[in-house]
Amino acid sequence: MKLVYAIVNRDDSTKVQIALINEGFQVTKLASTGGFLKAGNTTFIMGVEDEKVEEAIEIIRTHSSKRSKMIPAGGAFSDGVYNGYPIEVSFGGATVFVTNVEQFRKL
Repeated sequence: MKLVYAIVNRDDSTKVQIALINEGFQVTKLASTGGFLKAGNTTFIMGVEDEKVEEAIEIIRTHSSKRSKMIPAGGAFSDGVYNGYPIEVSFGGATVFVTNVEQFRKL
């Protein structure tokens, strides 16, 4: 048994949740916030049998998409001039953690 944590962009969370449930996975959904862009995320937590972990990860991968966004560049040069040129950053997709579970009980 494994414990799978999947952090996905909130724009993808409904698609991911529906796909996981349709394939028989039971998920707990938590609202969370990312650190870099302070973007809304959803963290899914689920207990998964060892042989179904790759299936769960593939569902998450299929329904999570990467995005890019233009943001103003921060910082100042040595002469004190602010660099206001925007830079493109990638975000979204999914971050998945899989950990071993010693015991799993549904009460």
